[in-house]
Amino acid sequence: MPDTVFGRGCVSIGDWLNFAEAKYARRGIALGQVATSPHDEALYLLLRTLDLPLDSDAGVLGRKLTTAQSAAVTRTFRRRILDRVPAAYLTHEAFLGEHSFYVDERVIIPRSYFLEIIPQLDRWMKKSPGVVRAADVCTGSGCLAILLAHRFPGALVDAVDLEPGALAVAEINVQRHGLAGRVALHRSDVFADVPPARYEVIVCNPPYEPSALMKTLPPEFRKEPRLALDGGRDGLDVIRRLIAQARDRLADNGVLLIEVGGLHAAMEAAFGRLKLRWLPTEDGSNCVCLIEARRL
Repeated sequence: MPDTVFGRGCVSIGDWLNFAEAKYARRGIALGQVATSPHDEALYLLLRTLDLPLDSDAGVLGRKLTTAQSAAVTRTFRRRILDRVPAAYLTHEAFLGEHSFYVDERVIIPRSYFLEIIPQLDRWMKKSPGVVRAADVCTGSGCLAILLAHRFPGALVDAVDLEPGALAVAEINVQRHGLAGRVALHRSDVFADVPPARYEVIVCNPPYEPSALMKTLPPEFRKEPRLALDGGRDGLDVIRRLIAQARDRLADNGVLLIEVGGLHAAMEAAFGRLKLRWLPTEDGSNCVCLIEARRL
């Protein structure tokens, strides 16, 4: 589709917003990686493409675009709508709460219920005197390791991933957050190549999609690294290795927390003997389980 057709008649930011929302609906654009509504994602892309503040007021919608600005917006929405490139890969940016992270195609786009769980960890660790060491397994962009470091300013955090590309992205984020002295990056399959240490907290948002479901994911999600999504035949491949290794890695009163998506029943069937505790989340999905060291 030539650029003269795509977005024809769009003069202002508001015109482009309306155009994008209609295209999102018509083409079934998948959401959830950056925003949950077409309006919010399209407005975000417009503001970032035009280098405008994300907190711009509604008056910005009436702003007329220059020829160069219209060309830039056209390129952005062609890639998002026609090529189905995730918004975060277009802006190289993702947010968890107030924290911004650099992202590109080497990592899964940050989105995790640990944003809710990590600030409340003291609630689930009443027997622990404090967090001195923590670990984030399958760290990807490093986002959860960084959230742990911000939450526990006296702790050292090990961030673990198997993919060199992911660790390169994590290094960017560790540096941007000024945490190079406290967050250490390790290339390892779970803890296999991580130096011995005991942790009060281990968190993991592993690949947990069963392999057979991978081909059913929307195009945007299939553009994320398969290794970060595909959890094997039943989704539990990495989780099994993690639980097997956690016994020797947790402090006496330590806790292991794993985000498992829709695998609640599978986890109970495989690991019910460990007395899994399902932590409440705002949307009621309750898909993060906690395992106490003493249960392993």
